Amino acid sequence: MLNIIHDCLDALLHPSARYDALTRARHRAFMAPRLLGSLAAFAAFPVYLAMRGAPTALEVAAFSWLVAPILLSWFLSRTGRYEGAHVLSSLALTGLVMTMAMTTGGIESFAAIWLVVVPLEAALSASRRVVAFASVLALSCTALLIVFGQFDLLPSPDANSVPRGVFMAFGVASAALYAAGLAFGAESLARTSVALLYVEEDRYRLLARNMSDVITRHRRNGAVQFISPAVEAMLGTPVSRLLGHGLFDRVHVADRPAYLTALSDAARGGEVRSVEFRLRRESPRGPARGQNGQVDFIWVEMRCRPLEQTSEVAVSPEAEVVAVLRDVTDRKIQEQALDLARTAAEQADASKTRFLATMSHELRTPLNAIIGFSEMIIQEDALMIDAARRKEYAQLINDSGQHLLSVVNGILDMSKMESGNFEISPEPFAPRAALVNCCNLLALKARENAVDLVTRAPEDLPVMTGDPRAFKQIVLNLVANAIKFTERGGRVTVSANVEGSRLMLRFTDTGVGISADDLKRIGDPFFQAGTTYQRRHEGTGLGLSIVKSLVALHAGEMTVQSKLDEGTSVTVALPLTLTPRTEQPSSNIATLNPAGRSATPERSQQVKKSA
Repeated sequence: MLNIIHDCLDALLHPSARYDALTRARHRAFMAPRLLGSLAAFAAFPVYLAMRGAPTALEVAAFSWLVAPILLSWFLSRTGRYEGAHVLSSLALTGLVMTMAMTTGGIESFAAIWLVVVPLEAALSASRRVVAFASVLALSCTALLIVFGQFDLLPSPDANSVPRGVFMAFGVASAALYAAGLAFGAESLARTSVALLYVEEDRYRLLARNMSDVITRHRRNGAVQFISPAVEAMLGTPVSRLLGHGLFDRVHVADRPAYLTALSDAARGGEVRSVEFRLRRESPRGPARGQNGQVDFIWVEMRCRPLEQTSEVAVSPEAEVVAVLRDVTDRKIQEQALDLARTAAEQADASKTRFLATMSHELRTPLNAIIGFSEMIIQEDALMIDAARRKEYAQLINDSGQHLLSVVNGILDMSKMESGNFEISPEPFAPRAALVNCCNLLALKARENAVDLVTRAPEDLPVMTGDPRAFKQIVLNLVANAIKFTERGGRVTVSANVEGSRLMLRFTDTGVGISADDLKRIGDPFFQAGTTYQRRHEGTGLGLSIVKSLVALHAGEMTVQSKLDEGTSVTVALPLTLTPRTEQPSSNIATLNPAGRSATPERSQQVKKSA
């Protein structure tokens, strides 16, 4: 039955009230008692006539007035103006009560008690203005009835009418019943409001618990007033430990100024602020640590704005901020990967530029010599070139061709090593003989450059297993490089000894040295260190790169120590028995200490490079 009544009322509701549960309940509470009361009164009118007989004019007017609630319900269903309907209802009820009271004894009439019901009915509107209007209206009518009674301005009651006590009992009973109906209506509205409030709270609580983003409420100084449970999955920390300054304590020290600044600006400026910072994430057993043993931090993005105060909530004396935290660690990792890729691309572009610049010089110079001297030999009759000069030109052409061949061979060897197609052929050989032979080959070049080349290799060096061709290429490249970058009057020392199961080769010179910044890139293909000497010496920048790759193929290690204007020391450690390994060794590149001084962290720098 109630469902049928609700469906009928819903059909009469204004469209604006059909989609809001609380408004719909209020409209129902207004329309239902008025429609039912009017219909009940009209149904009882024939019974009243049968018992009373012919009605008086007043009784006919009273029953006719009962059509007013139907008109009020129609007004509300057409306009949706809830407060306006209550104002009209107060006027209609007051008019009916005043009419009845003025004809039945004034303030002493049974109808006067109904003036108390007028503000009670207006209270259902939940509007202070409507309640105030109804209260003033009821008090004014009460005062008016008192005044009329004092000055005998009211008509005398009919002597043949029903006894006054019966009317008073009817008036009090009807007023009490109507007030009870109002009370039940108020209770129903209150229960509906509470139910809707719980539903709304459950909805927001469900959203806060299941959304991945974290909702927080802060004071201006960063203290957390509220934080959603989603933070437990993000940081592995209970909500209770993050209230107050618990969240601030987990912000990375370097990011705390930005964190507090964003909250302060949002509270003061009234605009949305966004900031990214790191938060410490904890595991159940304590602070989570990464593979390097450091505390694990995640990147989060915080968007904050000032909290809008509502009339229902007491205004806080201090400005507050509401924020949303989102885990952006994956995005930051991608950004870092993009930065690394961009840096690698820039280095590759710089390497290409250096390669083209180097090859432009290293290829053009011998080719120009070959073409120029060959043209002179072709025109020997016109130029009257003698046999000695022709032999000299032929030697220059041969030297240029040999230089060009060495450049091409270096590029091809480097290409094979980088592609993994360079193969070594291990076999037993005497490292001392190979070392002395290489130094003898470069002794003439050392004398031409006025460089003292000293070889220190003990007679009892054991036989080692490796690729003798690669061993000689390592020695030739390092010795030639040391001679090339050593000024006249300098010294290059080549020494060898055995330490454990490794052969230690040391190449020391007193040359120009290498700066600490360039040491980080020594061994990169086509890289030539320094700006003070790179234009004074020929070369492709492949020597150390080839040596580094050959040492790696022999499962060895290469260490470079250098300092500008003090010289360079290269140490190569090769196993006496070649045992290839999958893990690549490292090359240690450092800065030499001045002669006669101990190695200290303040005066030396160690840079690990993959060999």
